[in-house]
Amino acid sequence: MSAIVSNPAILGGTPCFRGTRVPLQNLMDYLEGGDSLEVFLEQFPSVSRQQATAVLQEMSNALVSKVEVEHAV
Repeated sequence: MSAIVSNPAILGGTPCFRGTRVPLQNLMDYLEGGDSLEVFLEQFPSVSRQQATAVLQEMSNALVSKVEVEHAV
């Protein structure tokens, strides 16, 4: 089961951590701003470390798959 959920009834379909109303973009904003995963998790206690690492892994896998497809074309 994916750690990411997009439901039109929750934040208009914005991708969120499963079981929360925390958008994935929040994690990206923290990391891009130079904050650690620990800082993000302190600010969003409804997101577990396991969820955050699962989301990062899913995003990484999706990016690698996309790059592989683009290079195959």
